[in-house]
Amino acid sequence: MFGFVRLSYCQWRWIRGTLNMAFLHDYVGVRAFSKLSQADVDQQYEEAVQTLNCLQSNAATLQRVRQDRGMLLSQNVPSTERFLKRVGVSLDDIDKLCVIHIAGTKGKGSTCAFIESILREHGYRTGFYSSPHLVAVRERIRINGQPIPKEDFTKHFWDVYNNLVAEKESEDDMPAYFKFLTVLALKVFLREEVDVAVLEVGIGGEYDCTNIVRKPVVCGVTTLDLDHTSVLGKTIESIAWQKAGIMKPGVPIFTVDQQLRPAMSVLIERAKEKKCRLFVVPPLESYGWGTQPLQLGLAGSVQYGNASLALQLSQYWISSQLKESSTNIRSASTPSSSYEGLKVAAPFTLSDVELCGLKSAVWPGRSQ
Repeated sequence: MFGFVRLSYCQWRWIRGTLNMAFLHDYVGVRAFSKLSQADVDQQYEEAVQTLNCLQSNAATLQRVRQDRGMLLSQNVPSTERFLKRVGVSLDDIDKLCVIHIAGTKGKGSTCAFIESILREHGYRTGFYSSPHLVAVRERIRINGQPIPKEDFTKHFWDVYNNLVAEKESEDDMPAYFKFLTVLALKVFLREEVDVAVLEVGIGGEYDCTNIVRKPVVCGVTTLDLDHTSVLGKTIESIAWQKAGIMKPGVPIFTVDQQLRPAMSVLIERAKEKKCRLFVVPPLESYGWGTQPLQLGLAGSVQYGNASLALQLSQYWISSQLKESSTNIRSASTPSSSYEGLKVAAPFTLSDVELCGLKSAVWPGRSQ
């Protein structure tokens, strides 16, 4: 007699994913590399990376940005729109992406990694744009949790690069490194028809290239602190103002409990200014875990706040896709603090899918 083996949800997903990858390797992999040898693919990829590296801002450019901070930064979003148009992508096209936009000082990448893992476990096709990369630039643009393959990166890179070169109005009329990759990522996500695009802000928010997104589904702000002071300002208030720039009218925004009180005050004022609702996420321990232990794929108690933020953002995004009433966000009572009227989003009982998403999240090099 054969006995039945009970598998956890994570184990079942791993087995199914392994079988799917094996099939794709046999069927798609052979077809994809039938025309090019691996050596050719590697060479073309390296040529693309070398060309991309030529777009790095030099020391003189960075110094000019620091000196003329306001004027140059304010041109970031308009110039990103201009470059997108040159590669055939309009703002209306960008509006078709279902975006979760994340800003902050600490934990942006980790929060995005949790979100992407949770939504992928739910069965959604994910796109994830982050920075910086750890080993290879392809890590910045991920589809379904994986850096895009060398061959795909090379193909998309030259498509975008050649179109930009052909439309140049002057010798230096090309986007810098990060702006180029932002244009590239958005075009890749559109072509790949991802269900959700998780975008991590580069620097700041108000004038960041990723703020080209006009209609995100939901936004998040991680822990705020002093960072990039030569560009964003030397006070926590000025930095919080910049980070809160991703807020959009009518789009809810979630944040962690900010330890620096001036930062939270700025977020509250910016939310009023932008006419959007601001929610603080609850402690991770307050969620319903059932019989499962609290277990995260990313090490350190610092990840608890990032995981709670990811859960709230993921839940809201899924509700919006299921056409549920996203105007009624579940919230607890006003927190026992001096922030009058600020609501705490309600914790909820986690499903096996969400538990697996938190547990299987991977973000190499952080806290390792």
